[in-house]
Formats: sequence, C-alpha cells, structure tokens
Amino acid sequence: MDLRQLTPDIAVAGQIRPEDLPALAQAGFRVLINNRPDDETGPGEDHEAMRRAAEAAGMRYHFNPFTPGQVTPQMISAQAEALADPGPKLAYCRSGNRSTVLWALARAGQEPVSDLIETAARAGYDLSGVRPLIESLARPEE
Repeated sequence: MDLRQLTPDIAVAGQIRPEDLPALAQAGFRVLINNRPDDETGPGEDHEAMRRAAEAAGMRYHFNPFTPGQVTPQMISAQAEALADPGPKLAYCRSGNRSTVLWALARAGQEPVSDLIETAARAGYDLSGVRPLIESLARPEE
C-alpha cells in the first residue's frame, strides 16, 4: 500500500482493499474517503464493501466518486466536508491522483495555489494541468 502524506492529517493512496482497513485504523486513521467510482472496482471493493469494512474498523466513511474529467462543484463541496471530519484521514482512488486533485480544489482559496501545487508535487502528483481550475476557485467572487 502506497500512502502519501499531503498534510499531517491527510494522506492519499491508490486502491485499498477491505482487509487493509484494520491496519489503517490501528495506524491512526479515523476517516476513509473513497473517491473511486464503483464502475472501476470489483464487487469486493465497491463503496458498500468499503463502507462496511471502514465501519467495522471503527472509521468514519465518505463516498465521493470522481470520474476523470468530470469534477463538479458538488464533488468539491463533498470533499471539503469529508476533509473537515475530525481526525487523520485517508482518501483513495485508483492512484491517489484524483483524491489529491479534490483535496487541492477543496482547499482553493484557503491556501496559496502555489503551496497546494507544491504539496501535491512533494507527494508525487503533478497538478499543473488543473492549476487554472484551482486558481479560478481561489479567486473571490466578483
């Protein structure tokens, strides 16, 4: 399992499995954010299986599926809400990239855009392609 720390209380990862959750909970994660659409996974890793496994491990669970290229304001708001859930969080998708994109979009306007891009880069994710979107969300409404 390739966990990449973005901030002290948020990490991202590629696909995890239900059997990974007890160890993740033991490692201190309290919140699981699933950004992977069900049509990309098998039935043993769909959002219901992951929800049950997260709850059995004592973790709170958020399902916010992100199909590549189809980000919406509602998804950004849902990610921000999940990120506000107290405690260490793990967000995952296929590779961790979409979870990182949603993290940056949810943080736009709260942190400098360059800091968000740099944090993602340190974790191995290139967000330069979504920088214009992050910048547009960071600008106050006119």
